[in-house]
Amino acid sequence: MKLGLHISDFTWDGGAPDLRFKLGEIAKRAEDGGVDRISVMDHVWQIGPIGPPEHEMLEAYTALGWLAAKTERVKLLTMVTAVVYREPGLLAKAVTTLDVLSGGRAILGIGAAWNAEESAGLGLLFPPVSERFERLEEAILICKQMWSGDEGAFHGQHYQLARTLNSPQVLSRPHPPILIGGAGEKKTLRLVAKYADACNIAAYNLDETAHKLDVLRQHCANEGRDYDEIEKTAQTRYDLGENGENTGQVIENLHRIAELGFSQVHGSLKRVSEPGQLDLLAERVIPAVEKF
Repeated sequence: MKLGLHISDFTWDGGAPDLRFKLGEIAKRAEDGGVDRISVMDHVWQIGPIGPPEHEMLEAYTALGWLAAKTERVKLLTMVTAVVYREPGLLAKAVTTLDVLSGGRAILGIGAAWNAEESAGLGLLFPPVSERFERLEEAILICKQMWSGDEGAFHGQHYQLARTLNSPQVLSRPHPPILIGGAGEKKTLRLVAKYADACNIAAYNLDETAHKLDVLRQHCANEGRDYDEIEKTAQTRYDLGENGENTGQVIENLHRIAELGFSQVHGSLKRVSEPGQLDLLAERVIPAVEKF
């Protein structure tokens, strides 16, 4: 199993003036410590489980561009892009730019969006859930078309593109991996089976997580898709304790996640900006889970 670092909290000592330095340092230390990928949320306000909306939140693709400049090896993605926050043609250009400037390290993490409050607050498009899923499917098709070199038009129910020109083209071949986040049984996991290179499923209640994988397996059978060719990634958190006292529990939980069939975890490291937490992850957790 490989570990990813999900950076979801930017409220650190020093505030905005120091944020760029701390973020760059965290990314570099994570990469040096063996983290496989780094992700950020695609939110414009902080979300409730982490903090109040007034807490610091960086725009996702700008932050990933900064991380691309500060790293050399880790893969980079949003966990996950809210499909309705950007027109698909512009999203494909953003991911293309990230891929080119990172040397082919971009992943498109994408989902149907859920945060009505921040959308209303900043005037972002937020149609009903059924339409968001229709737009999600069209956006994936548009991205794949733009990354294929096909410059033809795209005529969908929600998006009309006269010419899908994409220059420069992505470095990743055949295109940046497409990861669909979420575990909705009727729509999300069906789209995973139909289009995705990877899924991302919450792994907090592991009985429920196992059930979601069974649902995905059935969707793959229905779509004629090989279940095993989809990368299974899990969303969790790493709370190692202030002095590493929880490290053993974290490793054991990751072992249980691996036994379900996940090969990659995206986890938020609690107290990520505090000295020693990334060292614990690198020195104790990553070597242990590489054996799973």
